[in-house]
Amino acid sequence: MNTGPHPSGGYILEELSPGMVAIKEVEVTEGRIEQFAEASDDFNPVHMDEAFASKTAYRGRIAHGLLSASFGSAVVGTILPGAGAIYLSQSLAFHKPVRIGDVVTAKITVASVDPESARVVLRTEGYVGDDMIMEGEATVRVPRRRRPARD
Repeated sequence: MNTGPHPSGGYILEELSPGMVAIKEVEVTEGRIEQFAEASDDFNPVHMDEAFASKTAYRGRIAHGLLSASFGSAVVGTILPGAGAIYLSQSLAFHKPVRIGDVVTAKITVASVDPESARVVLRTEGYVGDDMIMEGEATVRVPRRRRPARD
């Protein structure tokens, strides 16, 4: 079941269940790579310099892996679970490079919900077309339903 944004901006713990999915598509552009390099201070020439990158195993520039991963973070923070979700951990495995002009599909799936700790485990995946470019698992803390104020 593909899940859209919650009207409040975020799902609370009690509204989440395994199998919920949210997807976001983002085009990787020259501008995004430049902005990510500025924000992260990662100016590795494999990302920034075509002449250098053309001599590597990638035979051309590739996007920062964490730029692509950040699209999954955008899903977690704005769609599923959304506003109020706080990252506790993230594992990632990168499978294929991403290039300027590629459209990355970030897919987040609720794997499990722990009502005791208010933690949710998410399967995180990234695709370009049908090719999986990365995958991992995130653990996030999610707000619970507020208890009514006592008089």
